[in-house]
Amino acid sequence: MRLRKHNIILHGSKVALRPMTECDWNILARWNSDTDVLWFSEGDYVQSYSLEDIQGIYRETSQTSFCFIIEVNKRPIGECWLQKMNIHRILTRYPDKDCRRIDLMIGEKSLWGFGYGTDTIETLTRFGFEKGADMIFGIVYDYNPRSRRAFEKNGYVEDQRIKQPTGGKAQWEYNLIIRREDYLMFNLIPHFH
Repeated sequence: MRLRKHNIILHGSKVALRPMTECDWNILARWNSDTDVLWFSEGDYVQSYSLEDIQGIYRETSQTSFCFIIEVNKRPIGECWLQKMNIHRILTRYPDKDCRRIDLMIGEKSLWGFGYGTDTIETLTRFGFEKGADMIFGIVYDYNPRSRRAFEKNGYVEDQRIKQPTGGKAQWEYNLIIRREDYLMFNLIPHFH
């Protein structure tokens, strides 16, 4: 299996999202072997992924997603995707809705805190609703408050809070949601990041 191809390029106010390709393994491997990056992006105590693991994850995900490399001034700084919802609990909760989810990683630590994640979420949210989504989710954990704030700056609100098993890194999983009608309203009313 190879990465599913697409030719979509998206532009935010700070970032450009270009298709992830089979030529991106070097940068994806670097980000996915950085323990600081993985601390925030992974649910367990993952220290590193092998190239084979990384290729398996992204190739599998790409079959039901639009996978992108996040760029600033043509420099790759992270990855993201808009995926058809794959969490059974959420699909059961909203059985007749087109549910999507956004996942992202800013792999360049020196660029954390500059609003690139927030802009990426805004760009993918707009794209998701253009593609027909009824609602879009961000699944975040309590150990990554920056990610939660980035979604909330884009109008996402808590839909569910799920207690995590004792002994793990996370105590809580937050399912953040934005519905199409709320997105349209959020973007009609002036808001400040």
